[in-house]
Amino acid sequence: MNERPRYIAVEGPIGVGKSTVAELLASELGARLVREQPDDNPFLTAFYKDPRRHAMSTQLFYLLQRYQQQGDLGQGDLFAPGGVVADYLFAKDRLFASLTLSNDEMALYERIYQMLRPRVATPDLVVYLQARTPVLLDRIRRRGRAAERPIRAEYVEDVARAYAAFFFNYNEGPLLIVDASEIDLVTNSEHWAELSAVIRRTRAGVNHWTRR
Repeated sequence: MNERPRYIAVEGPIGVGKSTVAELLASELGARLVREQPDDNPFLTAFYKDPRRHAMSTQLFYLLQRYQQQGDLGQGDLFAPGGVVADYLFAKDRLFASLTLSNDEMALYERIYQMLRPRVATPDLVVYLQARTPVLLDRIRRRGRAAERPIRAEYVEDVARAYAAFFFNYNEGPLLIVDASEIDLVTNSEHWAELSAVIRRTRAGVNHWTRR
């Protein structure tokens, strides 16, 4: 790939800072920002309190919401001068489903997912942010979202581990893996300048970046 990616997705576990990276990147590139809306899910607070009972309704809401957002991406968006930056990857929806659904629920979810997936565009580049679990927990607590207050440390660790496994096997396009544990994109412009430069020059294969 010689030219800059037209469609970039930013991903990572809860609290890693993917929305911040996506916002900064979209602003810098003049791109359309497609934002995940976790607080819009009416089942989310109940899910964090009782995951087993509310997993299916929570997961289907997210799946259909993300599909609708992705379906709204037309060729005009993808080939506009700034392109598109999304703060989530549609394919990762199955990651959360596999963590929370029973076998029977997962079988039903999988049938719905497979009907929707072929109609969703694949990003030209995925930026995967990862961080240590204590860092994720600290960032979650500091941002203070009401729906996230019941989150257990074990769940955050399970999600981070599932992300690592998912992206270890990811082969749908170029991938940039970023260690976000030691970067502060909110108050340190130098950190962002370094990460932005790495994103801009990533074109193919699996790449890793850690701030030294």
